[in-house]
Amino acid sequence: MIYIIMGVSGCGKSTLGAFLSDKLGWPLYEGDNFHPEENIEKMARGERLTDQDRLPWLLKLHEVIQRERSSGCNALVVCSALKRLYRQILLYGSKALSSSSCQDQEILPPTLTDVFFLFLHGDYNLIHQRMVARRGHYMKADLLCSQFDALEPPLDEDNVLSLDTRKTFTDMAMEVEKHINSLKSSPMMP
Repeated sequence: MIYIIMGVSGCGKSTLGAFLSDKLGWPLYEGDNFHPEENIEKMARGERLTDQDRLPWLLKLHEVIQRERSSGCNALVVCSALKRLYRQILLYGSKALSSSSCQDQEILPPTLTDVFFLFLHGDYNLIHQRMVARRGHYMKADLLCSQFDALEPPLDEDNVLSLDTRKTFTDMAMEVEKHINSLKSSPMMP
């Protein structure tokens, strides 16, 4: 099973990912580590990324997800996944691009049965305060507004578990563990 921890910058994705990785013993793939250097430099200058900037990054993360799925391993992946198309690229790679641009192309299912999104959502002011307080991250707090503008919150059919950022990481982890246990008892889980 793969959990993609998603949400705007500063919502706690990396911290929750590290917490869950320790608690579950699952490997953690930090999406920030897969950005090309040009993207990091651009964000450090306070410039927002374009869809074109994000594409190679999303495709690299898709490869990680596919590798873990193919090996039958559980894993955690941290990625903002702000737009529906980005989530589709994480699930289906370049197939998502061709299916979104051509009418005759194969229609992709909205979800995979072994990949789930953990959507960390919260209030702009709370997340902005966290971003201002954090040190050593290249993503400027000034870009948070553009993240909220770009955000297309996932719908129920996206295999999503919504987690409120006002909760503690312990409480969010308990919700994730309940989700895992419910999936283990479900006949739909591979």
